[in-house]
Amino acid sequence: MLKPYLFVQVTDGKGRGVFTRERIPANTVIELSPVIVMPISNREQLDKTLLHDYIFEWGKDKDQCCMALGLIPIYNHSYKSNCEYFMDYEDESIMVKAVRVIENGEELTINYNGDWNDGKLVWFDVK
Repeated sequence: MLKPYLFVQVTDGKGRGVFTRERIPANTVIELSPVIVMPISNREQLDKTLLHDYIFEWGKDKDQCCMALGLIPIYNHSYKSNCEYFMDYEDESIMVKAVRVIENGEELTINYNGDWNDGKLVWFDVK
């Protein structure tokens, strides 16, 4: 499930990002996408490719990894994101939901730490 008002656009300094053509109310499920689950042993190989930036840790013990389908790999990071994501290990899917009202034309962001307001530095901000 992918909302028809979402679109991808180039952003300054971030590459591509996900945007909305409509106002999105808080708590709206924006996307539900399947994932391709892989053994953690594949992670070392994937980290040597461009896919490194798009792979999620997976499983309750983070003993796997996955590639999300849909637009999920395109959402940019924000420490104060306007969306959050939820992993369903049994259904092998990721759901994205608005945590506040998102205005028409606004970029949709997730916090790569998993918790929408987690301030822990992510890998590209660690100095």
